[in-house]
Amino acid sequence: MPSASAHRPQTHEPIVPSPRAVSTPAPLQRERATARFSDRTLRSISLVMPLVVLVVWESFARLGLLSPQVLPAPTRVAQTAVSLIAQGRLLNDMGVSLLRAMTGFVIGGTLGVALGTAVGFSRVAEAFFDRNIQMLRAIPFLALLPLVIVWFGVGEAGKIFLVALGVLFPIYVNTVLGIRQVDPKLLELGRVMGLSKRALIRRIVIPGALPSILTGVRYALASAWLALVVAETIATSTGFGFLAMDAREFLRTDVIVMTIVIYAGIGVLADAFARGLERWLLRWHPNYAQGGKR
Repeated sequence: MPSASAHRPQTHEPIVPSPRAVSTPAPLQRERATARFSDRTLRSISLVMPLVVLVVWESFARLGLLSPQVLPAPTRVAQTAVSLIAQGRLLNDMGVSLLRAMTGFVIGGTLGVALGTAVGFSRVAEAFFDRNIQMLRAIPFLALLPLVIVWFGVGEAGKIFLVALGVLFPIYVNTVLGIRQVDPKLLELGRVMGLSKRALIRRIVIPGALPSILTGVRYALASAWLALVVAETIATSTGFGFLAMDAREFLRTDVIVMTIVIYAGIGVLADAFARGLERWLLRWHPNYAQGGKR
């Protein structure tokens, strides 16, 4: 005979985990830890850290832990820069290198956007251009150098060609990627709203692809300087590359380090310009609004 407990209704009480069993997810922990620091504090730390590196570098040099022939002190590098400016040499070489970089960037960037847009929109254009561009992208600059000398000689055209080539690839790849990553639901919404093809491209595709294109611009700025260093090893008498090569012949480590520091400084300024361009062109985007967190 079944017992009375067998007919007793069973109640399912909710299982409450003990406090020890509840753990905060790792991303939330990191977010809370980051929230302890204000944006101003983090920006101050970012600005102070290069100064800390300079102080440590100067201290090691003064203590004799760094040989002047291996890595001269920052003060000596600064004195060298002042001396070259007084001679009128440094500013002239800087102007020549910047002109080469800007000219190559404009040419390569224009071609990169044009080809990337064509390939991003057209499978036919992809069949014609994409594989050839990817093959060229895999060729190192140094391997092309002898051929560039044969084609253009040792004049300015060869240097600008190498810079333009270095800029073209990152902008091309990111333009194609940006166009093809536009949300198909947005495109369908635009068609339902009766937008023409031109309006669809102008109001949906281009804004949607712009973050990726601007990322390509940032990579291209770095590639432009890399290509310029290689380009200025061609027979020349002006530019940062020539200044560094000439210093190498006379074992002027201070001049070599100075050119490296100037390259780094110009790279930081160029990246800051690209970030400002992102914030301006993408001010409608929630991730970029009010200097969005990236």
